[in-house]
Amino acid sequence: MSSYIIKGKVPLRGKVHISGAKNAVLGILAAATMADETVTVENVPDVNDANVVLEALSAIGAKVKHTAAHTVDIDGSTISNYTVDYESIRRIRASYYLIGALLGKYKEAKVALPGGCDIGSRPIDLHIKGFKALGADVELLPGGFIYVKAEKLTGANIFFDTVSVGATINLMLASCMAEGETILENAAKEPHIVDVANFLNTMGANIKGAGTDIIRIKGVEKLHGTSYSIIPDQIEAGTFMIAAAVTGGDVTVCDVIPKHLESISAKLIEMGCIVEEGDETVRVIANDRLKATNIKTLPYPGFPTDMQPQMAVALSLATGSSIVTESVFENRFRYIDELARLGGKAKVDGGTAYIEGVDGFSGAKLIAPDLRAGAALVLAALAAEGISEVEDIVYIKRGYEDFAGKLRGIGALIEEVNSERDAQKFRLKVG
Repeated sequence: MSSYIIKGKVPLRGKVHISGAKNAVLGILAAATMADETVTVENVPDVNDANVVLEALSAIGAKVKHTAAHTVDIDGSTISNYTVDYESIRRIRASYYLIGALLGKYKEAKVALPGGCDIGSRPIDLHIKGFKALGADVELLPGGFIYVKAEKLTGANIFFDTVSVGATINLMLASCMAEGETILENAAKEPHIVDVANFLNTMGANIKGAGTDIIRIKGVEKLHGTSYSIIPDQIEAGTFMIAAAVTGGDVTVCDVIPKHLESISAKLIEMGCIVEEGDETVRVIANDRLKATNIKTLPYPGFPTDMQPQMAVALSLATGSSIVTESVFENRFRYIDELARLGGKAKVDGGTAYIEGVDGFSGAKLIAPDLRAGAALVLAALAAEGISEVEDIVYIKRGYEDFAGKLRGIGALIEEVNSERDAQKFRLKVG
């Protein structure tokens, strides 16, 4: 099994280019099947989750063709199978977007229940409630399947009991070809919600209010082909911003939308970093030791839960005490034990981590417990004295394109290795 081996204490400097948003592309790829014409999706990140969805689309009969490194043509007119199930799709959370897309277009879907990172309970009860409100029958079948079917879908008023990105996207997909108007209240407002809505609108959907807590969808008879470029990945950008902060570096993150990063920028400024925004760039300069602060994760535009582990790494190296409150997922602190291997000092009480900053980390062998925590441990290793190894990087590859290569491009000493012999070669090279 491959791992990253890293020699730390090298300030990162230079420019890094950000890929398309993983969280947007998964909904957009599912939505692309709803047209009976070719849809061209650009800026598709080469990450495992996106590749798994593309394989799933091919498996149910869609024509999928890579026309460039990050461009995919999808033709859903040839879909003949509404059952989505194979081993890989069960491992990713985004499998549920295929429910909304297939139900919206074909009025039927049978999809393996989703998996993904074990960061806490993420039930799909809000999705089910919404599908039923539109007129679908929903069954949970043996073997881990959800089956939805409707004679027809009719617009409805749907109020989400809690803010849910997944349910918001899924109900947009299911309702954009329903009869009448659907109103989604207490909807999520994340940038990738807006991106999926914009994509559907370029296909002929009629969606208004995305980015606010009330989304109005007037059903249309059919969707048509389009060409669309996915927004940059907010979380990948934030990860590289914090990489600059924890290594005392100077990194310009390129091809981003700075407004999407405001909550991250604000915290880094509080911690003593210099943050300079351009039209499509954010530069982070860390000249001095970071200062402690407090973080609470919230739905957008609050501080993103997907950036919580990375920020906790930075706070572990800051002067003073910090408090990190996780209000979205209850099992997101499993990386704290791994930070302790490096010398981090923190204790967890329920949904709160109390962090005492230390003078520095020392290299250690680490295991990535999930996608974002895995990326955070790589950042911690980059800041540590000596050599560290991060195992189970399959999680990291779910959401970061060429993570090691991009880090090397700004000066990091990091390699992906597949054996102890490879690791020994790296040690000799950097030793």
